[in-house]
Amino acid sequence: MTPQLAGHLLVDCLIAQGVTHAFGVPGESYLAVLDGLHARQSQIRFITCRQEGGAAYMAEAHGKLTGRPGVCMVTRGPGATNASIGVHTAFQDSTPMVLLVGDVASDCRDREAFQEVDYQAFFGPSTKGFAKRVERINDADRIPEYIARAFATAMNGRPGRVVLVLPEDMLTRMTSAQPLAKVEAVQAWSDPGALRTLREMLLKSERPLVIAGGGGWTPQSAQALQRFAENWRLPVGNAFRFQDTFDNHHPLYAGDVGIGLNPKLAARVKAADLIIAIGPRLGEMTTNNYTLLEAPCPKQKLVHIHSSAEELNRVYQADLAINATMNAAARSLEVLTAPVSVPWEQWALDANADYLGNLQPNKLPGDIDMPAIVGLLQQHLPPDAVLTNGAGNFASWVHRFYKHHGLVKGHKTQLAPTVGAMGYGVPAGIAAAVTTGRVVLTMAGDGDFLMNGQELATAVQHGAKTIIVLLNNGMYGTIRMHQEREYPNHSSGSHLQNPDFAALARAYGYAGVRITQTAEFEGELLAALGRTEGTLIEVMLDAEVITTRATLSAITEQALQGK
Repeated sequence: MTPQLAGHLLVDCLIAQGVTHAFGVPGESYLAVLDGLHARQSQIRFITCRQEGGAAYMAEAHGKLTGRPGVCMVTRGPGATNASIGVHTAFQDSTPMVLLVGDVASDCRDREAFQEVDYQAFFGPSTKGFAKRVERINDADRIPEYIARAFATAMNGRPGRVVLVLPEDMLTRMTSAQPLAKVEAVQAWSDPGALRTLREMLLKSERPLVIAGGGGWTPQSAQALQRFAENWRLPVGNAFRFQDTFDNHHPLYAGDVGIGLNPKLAARVKAADLIIAIGPRLGEMTTNNYTLLEAPCPKQKLVHIHSSAEELNRVYQADLAINATMNAAARSLEVLTAPVSVPWEQWALDANADYLGNLQPNKLPGDIDMPAIVGLLQQHLPPDAVLTNGAGNFASWVHRFYKHHGLVKGHKTQLAPTVGAMGYGVPAGIAAAVTTGRVVLTMAGDGDFLMNGQELATAVQHGAKTIIVLLNNGMYGTIRMHQEREYPNHSSGSHLQNPDFAALARAYGYAGVRITQTAEFEGELLAALGRTEGTLIEVMLDAEVITTRATLSAITEQALQGK
């Protein structure tokens, strides 16, 4: 074999693993890899980003969309620490991702060389960090081994993140090593005895409820889940920000179990006598601060199905714990023999009725009717459109009122950070546009947008069209809401002096418009869908409209009455 630069071999190994896109910010510490990308640009596309946090978010979104690790490339020190927010998002969202970090040369290590960081200490599992594996490749001949192991680790068990550190001098060595074959995720199948036990628990139940979500779902597993629910007439709720796991239009859909939870659904979760959690970790947001299901021993019978054995019985002591990947679990469940009739049919019908009732909007002030705007999104966006958002009260409008067909129709349609990280929506939307070519709608807040709004330059450079609906209320709305609840009339640090967002979008090469009335929105949305370039629609939202259910003044008044 003809020797080649190790940096070129690394790119060949990524291509062998099916990588079509890599997201990053270039750095002098991995110039040999960049040269490899140049040599193979017809096989792998490098998306040049404007900040490593945005690049890491894009890689994480790519991992969510494809089910295979999103790849992010950054330089040492500040590059890696900037990217850590995306790595942490991949951790809490259970998303496969590989972060490649160019590093100081081997002969400079442990001297506090320029931008040197101890990555094992920063990211590593041995320090309770948020990477599944952190490894340094010192031997160029072993690059294929490390890359294949990184992809296997990222996809197997609970999907997650792997950090590979690349010494600058190692990347410039010559090697005759060859890429290894593409690795696939291993399927962990449900234990047949556990499935029999699950069936017995269902037959004894009167008020069962399924909560589905987490990483690792595919269209096939979502379709199998739907058949399981239909066979047994089970109501299904989707875990926090995994609202595309089960079809929101289905008559068995009970709603999303997350922030801004429908009070009737919260009561239903508590009243259930059997919870079948398929895929979610059952984290703080899905359990409403561990109150819907009390930790460590819920009052409801709990069946917990998860792809990682380490997650089972870690927070909740399940009555039945099943270690299975989502594809295997759903396919096992769909063939579980159901009885001719079940005693909870009315319970399931009522759960769906409660969900539909929650779509009726609350009366709120101002000239912008947000439920109507979300209704126009529902009307005009294609069913396979990808919706992205970051963190903030603004996201609750699409969470509550937008109905996803989602994975059951063949496409993942929601990209939202369960980690609750601001600034995710814009770069995630760009990654979705680059990866899928589908229509992408990003819902952003004014504070959220400015966390990563610079990535509009990335979108324009790489031909990624997205539509951004930016809700501008002049504040960090979620924080202001909490301030009024805890310290009424004592706002501090939550006010924002904003730029002209529409003009800023135009400066980047997007179309930029501002609306102040609901009636203006439909025309601007249709125009945005018809353009070849991206569009930002700035929506001037009354500061009083702080949640989908209550005004800021009402929250303040309630807090004052309680003190």
